[in-house]
Amino acid sequence: EKDFRGVQCPMNFVKTKLVLETIKKGQKLKILLDDGEPILNVPNSVELEGHDIVEKTQSKEGYWEVLIQKNNG
Repeated sequence: EKDFRGVQCPMNFVKTKLVLETIKKGQKLKILLDDGEPILNVPNSVELEGHDIVEKTQSKEGYWEVLIQKNNG
């Protein structure tokens, strides 16, 4: 799990991509994102990279938990 709350776009996607490079195909990564621009942009960018968004859940505090499955590499 990686907490990217408070990280501005596009750095939150860059950091997500760097973590995805360290895990094996088929493994999952959970990231925490702020509401607004991050939740709109990061999951779309991850999917454009060829990965799957398994789950997106908004917490009662307002931030998002996004579960990503790595599909390449």
